[in-house]
Amino acid sequence: MEHKRLCLCRGVSVLRIRLVLAPSVIALAVCTAAASGLAQVSVTASVIRQPNAKTKHETHPLPPAVLWLVPLQHQTMATPEPAHGPYVLRQKNRTFEPHVLVVPVGTPVSFPNSDPFFHNVFSLYNGKRFDLGLYEKGASRQVVFSREGVSYIFCNIHPEMSAVVIALRTPWWARADESGALAINNVPAGDYEAHLWVEGVDPHQLDAWTHRVHLTSGSQNVGSLAVDPDTLPRGHANKFGQPYHSDPHPY
Repeated sequence: MEHKRLCLCRGVSVLRIRLVLAPSVIALAVCTAAASGLAQVSVTASVIRQPNAKTKHETHPLPPAVLWLVPLQHQTMATPEPAHGPYVLRQKNRTFEPHVLVVPVGTPVSFPNSDPFFHNVFSLYNGKRFDLGLYEKGASRQVVFSREGVSYIFCNIHPEMSAVVIALRTPWWARADESGALAINNVPAGDYEAHLWVEGVDPHQLDAWTHRVHLTSGSQNVGSLAVDPDTLPRGHANKFGQPYHSDPHPY
């Protein structure tokens, strides 16, 4: 109650307070919104398989996807406080765990090597650009994702390794489940811009999907995106822009 009275006395909107909170304290923001009388909305979206996509010989599941909502009531959004974390993208069995990681802007992410051989983690495509160099089992490196955006992470030694880090300024986001369904619960009613990222889909197509939504109450669907998983591009060059060595596992 003391927190609520302080917010009202200073004339600070509940929405603005939520924007500077880390995900670890979103529950407090939700309770504050409920106390202020704002309607709570369950926001849904979906990634679906194109109707003309293959049905008999499908080889790939729906790609990973993330939906997020940017509040429009305040055009200038404060950078959220770093979350308590820790946020970790582990290298193990020639994979990154997890494959998709969503973090608040300004958050440090650790990249420990749990394999009995060297890795060279790098990201040179949009988002945060970095090259951690070679490091061995038991060692770890750290990167602060200081800007909003999508960072594609690879290993310069093992072409099969890939991951994605999405740095956001809003706590209102959700990952798709295996069926392509996305859901964000307890979103305060108001005006937002809906964004969708789907791995492998052309950024221009995702930009075209981005749109404004007005949330009122209950449950609200903000749209879907149809993809053909079997035709999405796969593979990438090494950090020098060249094809990988013919030996897929030199280390």
